[in-house]
Amino acid sequence: VDKGTNQPNKFADAKSSESGLPYGSDGRQDDLIQAQYLSVLLEYWGRIDTNPVSAVYSKPMLDMSRCFAWSWDARPYPWFPGNKKLWADGENYYTGHWLNGRSSGQTLASVVAEICTRSGLWDYDVSKLFGFVRGYQLSEISTARSHLQPLMLRYGFDAVERDGRLAFISRSGEHPLTLSRDTLVASSEVEGVIEHQRSSQIETAGRVRLTFIEADHDYDVIAEETVLPDDRTHSVAASAMPLVMTRPEARGVVDKWLSEARIAQDMVRFVLPPSMLGVAPGDIVRFTNQPDAQRYRVDIIEHEHAQVVEAVRIEPEVYRPAPYPAERTKIRSSPGLVPVFPLFLDLPLIRGDETPHAPYLAVTSDPWPGAVAVYASASDEDYALNTVLRAKTTIGVTETVLHAARPGVIDRGDDLQIRLSSGSLESVTETRFFNGANLAAIGDGSSDRWELLQFRDARLLTEQTFLLSHRLRGQLGSDALMPKVWPVGSYFVLLNGHPEQINLSPAARDLAQHFRLGPAQRPLADPSYVHRREAFSGNGLRPYMPCHVRAKMTDQGVQASWIRRSRIDADSWQRAEVPLAEETEHYMVRLVRDGQIVHETSVLQPFWLSREAEVPAELLTSAMLEVHVAQVSALYGPGPFARTILAD
Repeated sequence: VDKGTNQPNKFADAKSSESGLPYGSDGRQDDLIQAQYLSVLLEYWGRIDTNPVSAVYSKPMLDMSRCFAWSWDARPYPWFPGNKKLWADGENYYTGHWLNGRSSGQTLASVVAEICTRSGLWDYDVSKLFGFVRGYQLSEISTARSHLQPLMLRYGFDAVERDGRLAFISRSGEHPLTLSRDTLVASSEVEGVIEHQRSSQIETAGRVRLTFIEADHDYDVIAEETVLPDDRTHSVAASAMPLVMTRPEARGVVDKWLSEARIAQDMVRFVLPPSMLGVAPGDIVRFTNQPDAQRYRVDIIEHEHAQVVEAVRIEPEVYRPAPYPAERTKIRSSPGLVPVFPLFLDLPLIRGDETPHAPYLAVTSDPWPGAVAVYASASDEDYALNTVLRAKTTIGVTETVLHAARPGVIDRGDDLQIRLSSGSLESVTETRFFNGANLAAIGDGSSDRWELLQFRDARLLTEQTFLLSHRLRGQLGSDALMPKVWPVGSYFVLLNGHPEQINLSPAARDLAQHFRLGPAQRPLADPSYVHRREAFSGNGLRPYMPCHVRAKMTDQGVQASWIRRSRIDADSWQRAEVPLAEETEHYMVRLVRDGQIVHETSVLQPFWLSREAEVPAELLTSAMLEVHVAQVSALYGPGPFARTILAD
């Protein structure tokens, strides 16, 4: 508690008649004073001059190895003080004497000293630094300056050179140096003896936002924001810091920044004589001729014939901690881990730079375990880690049927109702829609039967239930897999980057693989793991189904033609032909009657004319024939067949 060292035995407890605050305390939480108190006590009694060695038993008078701090509670943090239902005295924790949850914090002086020492700087002074650092995340190697800047902004201190040493001084606005006009020097550098300036209010943001790591709440990254009531600029000054803070501390920081920026609009310039070389940046000055005794912090000193000083106005109250109420510790429930729900998707190429033969894996779970480990094997033993998925996928099921629609044309049919088990959906603009946004897969749950579709509009119906409209069907060559109707209960997977490809060697295509999936923090034999057996064709290699198939009888025989489609980089309008995307151009043509193949041949161009030796005349004059055409890949084989009825 604030000024707790004035009366260490005082304890604030609304339910106790002995409750009280130390002398001069304002009752706010102050973890720094507790850390300083313990540090001073341990240092004092650790010295031989204050804790002499006994002449009788040859040990210090006070055995500090048997010294215990009051109080280290056996109740685990953060459940104490977070679980108020179990422990009613949890409210007393915030200004109480408990060390639980606080012992890992460090003083600001010690953190700055460590940064200086690690950077090779030894001649520094941190004796005038005051602050308590709960945590500071340094994720990359950088300079000492870049590591100090977030601390300087957060805690409000300056780094100045004093007598050849680098001194770090916390801003307080106290102990100003009083200057009179008689001590100042008239100079052409300054208009008058004291030149007053005021910056435009437009240059100062009226809203400040700070993103930080929240202490006591699972270290979530959150933001705190403050705004002036009279703000008309609508500009936001945003900062992000890898510092751990409580929400009240962050609120105090943004309030201080905003107030300090507004007050610092007032600046002064003046000139000091050489006899006052002791004035340095960071010093506080005031002038005797000002009735309101405004204070200014020296920011810049130009040493020429005299000292030209630039200083900004400050108010000491800005640097005094505000008594914000403590933010109560929140305890998140930790339910047991449950089996994840996986869906394997053997999809065509989406971006074009994927591994073409590797399938995607979408997983979800409630609660989400944080990461899902995927183990694979050719048999149900000797598993090896295949990959780790760290994000759950937006997965749902259809609650209305979806009838087939023409691909490449906006499907304006009935809304498709989707109930999600995880994630959310949103509408997109027409531009984003035509650039590929809101791509999803709908299927029956098997790995190789997924139609890809896009939707522009997603309207929230009820919680986790959406209506999807303005759709594009059969995208990326999946029109060949579109059934007459997708029934209620079909699976829906949003392809927003969260389904990830697993590792699969090209030789493992079409071979059954065993998979076990579960929470990454649990062993493979844990009951939360699920088992799947799947085989994948590598549909990223599958040629698209040809389009615009035409077939008719002529005097020479059956004449058929079609247009080739490409699965790679086929959207450019600058080329006369889409890329082949295969080693050679190769097609398979079939004549089919009543579902039976009566003739099959291969051609190397998108055209076929039967010869009488190939197709007997009696075959052509019999019952209705269908012509089926598929493009053939050297790696995949024939793709989906397009079909048409042979016309007379």
